[in-house]
Amino acid sequence: MRTLPDHLRKGMKLVIVGCNPSESSVRVGHYYAGRTNLFWPVLYESGVVPEPFDYHDDKRVIEFGIGLTDLVKKPTKGVEELSREDFAEGRIVLSQKLEEFAPHVVAFNGKIVYEQFSQRKCKFGLQKELLYGARVYVLPSTSGQNALGKGERVKHFRKLAQLVTRTEKDRETKTS
Repeated sequence: MRTLPDHLRKGMKLVIVGCNPSESSVRVGHYYAGRTNLFWPVLYESGVVPEPFDYHDDKRVIEFGIGLTDLVKKPTKGVEELSREDFAEGRIVLSQKLEEFAPHVVAFNGKIVYEQFSQRKCKFGLQKELLYGARVYVLPSTSGQNALGKGERVKHFRKLAQLVTRTEKDRETKTS
């Protein structure tokens, strides 16, 4: 099965977890490549990354201490094509990755992603639980199929950027 490679390194300040790659993203070999997906513009407008770029340069997120992966690696046209088994396997594999790579903050791109991972309902925003020592933030999905407006997504990505900055400052204070 062809899919997208993870963009992960140990100790990243942020890892963003998508649900699964779209068939179009896998075809071009880059994350969030759908024409209607707002991921890249929102990432920049919210201050998560300091300069604009798009899916063609998705590997550049690593330069900013940001990783990309998915809960399920199986590409589909839509999330409804994924089975319970796909999610069950994805939970195990993602848990192993998060434990191994130990990011400081984990953001789930969409409530369905976190709810499938944690197997409980959630609200957008910062979650109470840590995940392998990482703070957890649930974002509104950047998919073009999400009815939420761009402004609402930017607001949450901005809060995520602030969380990442705060988390990094806290870590520096503890090590100095």
